[in-house]
This record gives sequence, structure tokens and C-alpha cells, in this order.
Amino acid sequence: MKVEDTNVLVAGLLSPFGPPGEILRMIASGALRLCFDARILTEYEGVLSRPKFRFSAEHTQALMEHIQSEGFSVASSPLPVRLPDPSDEPFLESAVAGKADRLITGNTRHFPSARRQGVPILSPREFLD
Repeated sequence: MKVEDTNVLVAGLLSPFGPPGEILRMIASGALRLCFDARILTEYEGVLSRPKFRFSAEHTQALMEHIQSEGFSVASSPLPVRLPDPSDEPFLESAVAGKADRLITGNTRHFPSARRQGVPILSPREFLD
């Protein structure tokens, strides 16, 4: 089980031939299941629907339905120590609650080593390697 930061999802849709695109294909094929909570789903939907990205509403909806039906919903708890960017906390909280073996993000520096709660934080390239 993995947790994927929104930036990886967006990067995969914008650039399907890089590491984030490969991860997105793994999700679509069922080879990779995501762990999430309601806050993560809300963020995914909000970001993917932004006009600046011009993603097809139909494709975005299909992706969200796939993530929800194939993924693992968790009820997370607050972290004992806050992250530098509070908007990143739902991802780490969900990883802890779902006992995820990785959190994949394009912003690994937002997750200081001492605050990771034992969850490995990887960039998309590191995850694929």
C-alpha cells in the first residue's frame, strides 16, 4: 500500500512519460494501490479540476473512481509532531494509519527525516528505482 502526494498525480497527468506517468499507469493497471483519507480525495479532486490544468472532467472522474474503488480508505489521527507544511500532514497521517510501506512525493524535503514516523518518503524516481 502506498500514499501518493497530489503533486505526483498531477505530474503524471501532465507528463505521462516520466516517473510520475509510470506510477500513474501502475495505479490505472491495479499494480499499485493507494491509501487515502477523505482529505486526500478532496485535495485530488480540487487540484485536478483546476482550469489551469485543463484535464478532462470525464477522465478525472474515472481516475478518482478507480482510486476509490481499488484503494484503501483510512481514518487517520493527527501526527505527534507537525510537519513544516501542514497541508502535507494528511498524506503522512494516512500512510501511518494505513501502514503504508511508502509515501511518494515530489517534495521529499517537506517531510523531515525526524518527523516521518518510520514511513519511507520517496521521490517518484526513487520509488521506481
